[in-house]
Amino acid sequence: MPAAFLGHGNPMNALERNRYTEAWRVFGESVPRPRAILVISAHWYTNATAVTAMPRPRTIHDFYGFPQELFDVEYPAPGLPELAYQVADVCQPRWVGRDIDSWGIDHGTWSVLLHAFPDADIPVVQMSLNAFKPTDQHLELGEKLRPLREDGVLIVGSGNIVHNLRAVNYKMPDSPFPWAQRFDDDAREILTSRPSDIATLDGHRDYDLAVPTPDHFWPLLYIAGLAGDEPLQPLVQGHAAGSISMAAYTLGLTCASEGRGDGAAARLPEDVPWDESNV
Repeated sequence: MPAAFLGHGNPMNALERNRYTEAWRVFGESVPRPRAILVISAHWYTNATAVTAMPRPRTIHDFYGFPQELFDVEYPAPGLPELAYQVADVCQPRWVGRDIDSWGIDHGTWSVLLHAFPDADIPVVQMSLNAFKPTDQHLELGEKLRPLREDGVLIVGSGNIVHNLRAVNYKMPDSPFPWAQRFDDDAREILTSRPSDIATLDGHRDYDLAVPTPDHFWPLLYIAGLAGDEPLQPLVQGHAAGSISMAAYTLGLTCASEGRGDGAAARLPEDVPWDESNV
C-alpha cells in the first residue's frame, strides 16, 4: 500500500479548489482502496504517543476566527478500533496509548481527506505526535509502521515542510521567501534520494526559520522513516504566503499531478490571527 506526505496549509483549502487540492484528489483516485487510513497530523501534538480508538471519531474544528462555512464541515468517516491495537503492537517496545474519547479527526486530516476521499467511507485513525520525544524517535516510529502498509493501511503524514506563521506575508500568496525556497529544495533533494536522512535538516542554515516549532515538520519524519532508502515522488510543489510550503510527496505511487490545476493555496482571511495554536 502506498503512503504520502501532504502539505495541508490552512484549513480554508478544504472549501476551495486549487492545484494543491487537485493533487490530493488525484492521489485519492490513484491509490488502491485501503482497508483504513492512518494519519499523523501536525494538529494532534500532545504529551504522549496515542492513536484514536473510537468507532465513530468526531470532526474536530481545531481553529478559531474562520467563516462559519468551515465550522459546518463534517467528515463522518468511521474509526477502526482494531487498528489502534495493531499500531500499538508494531510500535513495541515504544508505548502507544488508545484514545477512546478525547480526540477525533482534526483539520490537518479532514482538510485533505475531503478532497482525496470525499465519500468519507474509509475508516480513519489518527496517531499523535509526542511533543516530548526527540526527532530520531519519530523517524523510528515511522519505520515501525511498515507492516501496516502490507496489511492494506494507507499511511498519511499531514503537515508542512516549511511552516512559519509569524513570517506570513499576504503580498506573497503563491511565492516563497528565499530561505523557504532553499529549505524546501534541500528537503526535496533528500526525500527523492534517501528519505531516511531527512533528520539531517536540523543542521540546515534555514532550519530555525523554516521549522520554528516541530509540529508541522514531524509528520514528514514518519513517512521518511516508512520509506527508508526508497525515494519519495513529488506530488505537487509550491508555497503560500511566503513562509508555508505546500509540497506533497508519495511513497510507492507515482501520480501525474504536477502541473495539474491552477490557483494559489487558500488564503487565510486577514482578520484571522496567524499563530501556532490556530493553524
